[in-house]
Amino acid sequence: MALEDKYKQLTDAATGAGIADLEVREQDGVLYVDGTAPDGAVKDQLWDIYNQIDPNFTSGDLVLNVNVAADAAVTHAKVITESSNLNIRKGPGTDQPIVGKAAHGEVITLVNRSNDLWWLVRTNDGEEGYCYAQYLEPQA
Repeated sequence: MALEDKYKQLTDAATGAGIADLEVREQDGVLYVDGTAPDGAVKDQLWDIYNQIDPNFTSGDLVLNVNVAADAAVTHAKVITESSNLNIRKGPGTDQPIVGKAAHGEVITLVNRSNDLWWLVRTNDGEEGYCYAQYLEPQA
């Protein structure tokens, strides 16, 4: 099965959700999906579909590189780890690669409260990803 067929539900959802600058390409046995989501809920929806097609993201044949439009972020959260940095991950799960870190006490942009465990955030450097929600405290 071609990867574009395997992930057709995901790419159709991306198109239907209004992902700006959507680009889908296959290279070396991996399907790359790039673009900009209008809000955090759309990005979360794509990750949910991905998890349905490939439970726990184990096949390693898709790179979902969709960020949220900068103007969609409306609130902030403070990192409340004990003393260490907070990992920011590509997707919602500890099995996802770390794409950045936020320092203890740092205030970062809260893009979306994806679920009770994982929130979508953006650092001051523009790095976007998911953090474990228990280490974030919403700010006014």
